[in-house]
Amino acid sequence: MKKKLSVIVSCFNEEEVIPYFYKEFVKEVKKINDLDYELIFVDDGSKDKTFDIIKSLRKEDKKIRYISFSRNFGKEAAMMAGLQASTGDFVTLMDADLQDPPALLSTMYDYIKNEGYDCVGTRRVTRKGEPIVRSFFARLFYKLINKMSKVEMVDGARDFRLMNRRMVDAIVSMKEYNRYSKGIFSFVGFKTKWLEYENIERVAGTTKWNFWKLFKYAVEGIVGFSTFPLILSSIIGILFCLVSFIMLIIMFIKSVFIHTAISSLFTLLTVLFGICGIQLFIMGIIGIYLSKIYLETKNRPIYVVKETEADLDD
Repeated sequence: MKKKLSVIVSCFNEEEVIPYFYKEFVKEVKKINDLDYELIFVDDGSKDKTFDIIKSLRKEDKKIRYISFSRNFGKEAAMMAGLQASTGDFVTLMDADLQDPPALLSTMYDYIKNEGYDCVGTRRVTRKGEPIVRSFFARLFYKLINKMSKVEMVDGARDFRLMNRRMVDAIVSMKEYNRYSKGIFSFVGFKTKWLEYENIERVAGTTKWNFWKLFKYAVEGIVGFSTFPLILSSIIGILFCLVSFIMLIIMFIKSVFIHTAISSLFTLLTVLFGICGIQLFIMGIIGIYLSKIYLETKNRPIYVVKETEADLDD
């Protein structure tokens, strides 16, 4: 009996690229002779015709499954929904824009099948086609997160990876609301092989990731997998206290030994601004962590499903 591969594709306003992706995917997956497959599209509240295209593909190909959200919950929620719905012995996550080349699937499967890996991940060795500023901050983020966190984050790593069922079950068991999958993949461990390739530009359409969304995603990663900002705030607080102490000594020397007049208003304002700045900075960092705890204790669902392929078949 053939083993099954579950392919999860997160979609948000991807009407232009889905037909290209489906054609390319089917061509490549058929080269893996000893695997059956299911293709799970997760529509993350698209506003265009993405969902209609997926439903029409389902009518032609029963290997296609889909999950449609009631609104846009984000890529992390879409990936989690696909992982929970997957039934395959092996599971892969892919983007619909063909920046994750389906041609790599056979090579990834060979590593798991023949060399004992639990996971084969992909990473870009170049960022060709990306804005220079975005590439700079992306590299900076990975340098920072790897210094702050005990969990290794691979620079250039994509969500595109092939995993066995044991690893998928471990990931699904982590029910946290605020998810940063790259960190979760590293946290659960397992033997991982990395495939490197040059960056591939989108086949059509435009990216849904702007600088602000990427910044918020980076914050999720840092806060979710590092307590260093809390330690950093304490260090900065100590340094500011030390500076204030030195300033007091200087003021004492000037007033007692040098007899230089020091403006009391200036001194007071300096101290007040310093103390208030420290307090606000520390409270801001603590507030981020408290907000995460607040959202976790609400126990809200990660996503809400509006429709699946079972509804269409009925």
